[in-house]
Amino acid sequence: MTRSMRRTRRTLQVAGAGAAAVLALGACSSSDSSDAADSSAPASDAASGELSGEVTVFAAASLKESFETLGERFEEEHPGTEVTFSFGGSDALAASITGGAPADVFASASPKTMKIVTDAGDAAGTPVTFVRNELEIATLPGNPDRIASLKDLTGAGLKVVLCDEAVPCGAAAQKVLDASELKLTPVSYEEDVKSALNKVVLKEADAAVVYKTDVKAAGDKVEGVEFPESADAVNDYPITLLKESRNTEAAEAFIALVRSAEGRQVLTEAGFLAP
Repeated sequence: MTRSMRRTRRTLQVAGAGAAAVLALGACSSSDSSDAADSSAPASDAASGELSGEVTVFAAASLKESFETLGERFEEEHPGTEVTFSFGGSDALAASITGGAPADVFASASPKTMKIVTDAGDAAGTPVTFVRNELEIATLPGNPDRIASLKDLTGAGLKVVLCDEAVPCGAAAQKVLDASELKLTPVSYEEDVKSALNKVVLKEADAAVVYKTDVKAAGDKVEGVEFPESADAVNDYPITLLKESRNTEAAEAFIALVRSAEGRQVLTEAGFLAP
């Protein structure tokens, strides 16, 4: 089985609060069934200085491509480790963590959603901002509706999709719409940024307000339109070790990779901004 096949199997998509709850229950069940193995084999070998075992990372959907790349590099640099990701809306991930889902690292798309975890006492230490992200309009390839501005999204008959306001990308979009005094009635509110973008990819919508990184990751499946108002709603992305981490040393090493020059290069190439 190839590394990419194993990574597909180990990458879980958290689509909403309900799915997050299922993930939490499933993860707990898996943890219970492996307790005996864990007690006889430590998560990391402190004596030799080598890391081993699984690291579970809950991360905002917009980090998917970058974090999967970093996860592969981490496993290559530390043979014997395995990085498992759960991507989704930051609000659903935070709710899952505070609800008891076992995880080692949380990377959120906004300080507000990270605060849910810190207020519950589930973070170990103080979260650190490692990147920032800016909004962009995703249109159908070739931009057939000739969308050139945020105001153009209010045009009659145009099918526009936004992230739900509980999700960082939705909150940022609503912030720029309010500041611009624009009224927009989307055809749907999506639970995370990937779901919003996918509506355009599948031609179920004419446009969506998403992150620049997601437009870039989609390649020629969409076309991006920048708008100046996005500068007023740039999202900070904080990351933290979680208090109930079962593999602290490996989790801290993964966070260190994300914040390293190597990690910064991967994230910058994906379109993220420096903190």
